[in-house]
Parts: sequence; structure tokens; C-alpha cells
Amino acid sequence: MNMNQIELLRVLYENGFNLSKAADRMHVVQSAVSRQLQLFEEELGSPLLTRHGKKLTGLTPLGQKVLAQTQTMQQAKKNILSIASEYKNGDTGILHIATTHTQAKYFLPKPIRRFRDKYPKVKVYIVQSSPEHLIDFLHNGEADLAICTEKVSEDGTLVVKPCYEWHHAVVMPKQHPLASGELTLERLASCPVLTYSFGFTGRSNIEKAFENSGLTLDVVLAAADTDVIKTYVRLGLGVGLIAEMAYDAVADADLVVRNLSSLIPSSVTKIAYLRQNYLPAYGRHFIEELLEAAEDINFQ
Repeated sequence: MNMNQIELLRVLYENGFNLSKAADRMHVVQSAVSRQLQLFEEELGSPLLTRHGKKLTGLTPLGQKVLAQTQTMQQAKKNILSIASEYKNGDTGILHIATTHTQAKYFLPKPIRRFRDKYPKVKVYIVQSSPEHLIDFLHNGEADLAICTEKVSEDGTLVVKPCYEWHHAVVMPKQHPLASGELTLERLASCPVLTYSFGFTGRSNIEKAFENSGLTLDVVLAAADTDVIKTYVRLGLGVGLIAEMAYDAVADADLVVRNLSSLIPSSVTKIAYLRQNYLPAYGRHFIEELLEAAEDINFQ
């Protein structure tokens, strides 16, 4: 058994068990692929792949177990290369961050600025998407860290660190009836509501609060971007349920903001990364910057 044979099984799986494509990926002729596969199976004493005639069709039960081990070995190889690169290049590299619009605009600027002051040779790339896609970016190797509120705690392959706790608020024009008087879920439920799309920025906590009170939200517009919600609030489409940190006292001075911490459960933004991945020292230091920035938010 050698590393090429182990790699071959993974390449075959990723290419639909097509021998020709696997040979191209491994830069050898097809007959060499067939021969290596034959030697591998002979050494193990049992087939790794199911066949229909000469065509490979899938993995045997043994093949499935061996493939799981090859994936572990591939991850180890990736981690070794990352460690070697860190040893060689020091504080130079690229940090890929997957996050939502709200986190990118309202939370990340200060910690990223402080991080760049300490690590000027590390480039920071941000990709914005839904929490579900952020997790995919981690698994696909397109992101080193994910920062969001929803979904990450549901994935057992991730290391998840609570970052900071925050609350929702309602924003409305100054003349709106909800701008004064006691705020209740009943009063909110009586108004057209603009808020986040499902899966974004604590939307699940909003829904839960109203459902637990037997109330139904009249959501007339949902968006991933807080600025979009505030734009349509200004047009008079309804009141906006947003993350309180997304209210800017200067830019949003034309709107009234009211805290909803007594009505809607608090949400927690989390930092997540793959448990199996090696995180370079600058990646670990970036997490420290995030947690330090979070202390400022929680203190306030």
C-alpha cells in the first residue's frame, strides 16, 4: 500500500468512479490507475469498489470505511502544509472570513482594523452570505472562520465560540404610534413588519417570541441587509425589527429606535471554524481580537 493508491480511491470517488477522469487528475495513463487499484485491493484481500462489467459503479462497505480514512489523511496533509507555510512565512497569509452583512458592517470593522495594525502582512478577505452557506464555505475550504448568529451550533464538526450577546430593536418614523407608549408584542403584531429573512440575524428568536405568545407577525418585507429594511421603513411600509447595533444615532436620526430586550430573547453571535483544521497563529489572534471587541459590546 502506498500514498498514491490511497489518494486514488479519493480521486475516483470525487470523479464519479470514472477511470479516465481519475487518470487525468493524477497525471497518469488509465492503465496505471487500473493496475494500482488492482494492487490495492489484492493487498487488502477484498474489493473496494463495486463493478458492472468493467465499469466502476460505487464503493463496497470496505471501500466506504477506507475512504473515510483517506479523507482524514487528506486533512492531515492539508494541516501539515499549513503548519509548514506558517513556519516559513511567519505573519504572512490570507484570512478568509465568512459572515453576514450585519456582522461585516456593524461588528467587524474595529477588530479587523486592530488586527491589521498587528498583522499588516495578512490579507483579510470577507465573503457575505446566509448562515447556511457560511457553514458550506468552511467545509469547502473557502473560509477559515465563520461569524454569525444562526445555524453554526447545529454542526458538530465545528468549534463554536460564543462571541457577544445582543438584542433586537424596533425602528419607525417619528410620527408612528409605536414611537410612544408601552411596547408590547400585541402592539407590534398589529403593525406591518419589516425584518430579516429566515436564517439571518436572529430571525428565529423573533418568530419564537411571537409564537410563544400566540401571535402572528405580519411580515410584509424580509431582507438580509439591515440598510434595506431601514430604507423601506422610511418609505412607510411598516416598522423594522432589526439588530439594535445596526441603528446609527447619526445616520438614522430621522427614525425612532426602541429596545426589545424585554420582549424578544437575546441572540448570541458566534465564531466557528472546522475542528479538524489547523488554524494559523494569526487566525487564533484574530479570534482574540473578536472576543476583545465583544467585551466592549457586552460591557455597554
